[in-house]
Amino acid sequence: MIVIRNETALDIPAREILLDRALPGRHLKTCEKLRRGQRPADGLAFSAWQGARLAGTVRLWHVEAGSAGDALLLGPIGVLPECQGLGIGTLLMDHALAEASAMNHRAVILVGDAPYYGRFGFSSELTAGLTLPGPVERDRFQGLELVPGALAGATGMVKVGMRVGAEDDRRRTALIELRQAA
Repeated sequence: MIVIRNETALDIPAREILLDRALPGRHLKTCEKLRRGQRPADGLAFSAWQGARLAGTVRLWHVEAGSAGDALLLGPIGVLPECQGLGIGTLLMDHALAEASAMNHRAVILVGDAPYYGRFGFSSELTAGLTLPGPVERDRFQGLELVPGALAGATGMVKVGMRVGAEDDRRRTALIELRQAA
């Protein structure tokens, strides 16, 4: 039985091992430039467990999709090689997209295999006017509208959205210290 749950900090080491096995060279990909130094969108990082074994993972990230504004970047999604073909990727995709929709996100973009992601409603037509900060095969750059029209006519560069990094952590820490001192 596969159980999908929100990712926890304890999942991170196993997730990294899983992704290294499932997606060699993933750190060299264009989308990694958008994820580097960021945290996944709150409530949108999931782990698929088969008993005590992490079998799959998926995360979504805040981005600005050019003129379309706020969107999510899906990826990486990975399933242990020995668990591929069992439907775990489909379970993760369905769960992640349902949660993103329930949280009122408007659109999701990704770079991936067109036939695989097409069955979830992704299309390269929705990203035709958008660009990424690095090379990408155009037919693999796809979008999905969770709200009809969210990517209609979108143009421009996809950029990091809602940056969460060291500077934000310092601000948050300073606010906490101020509140505690008051």
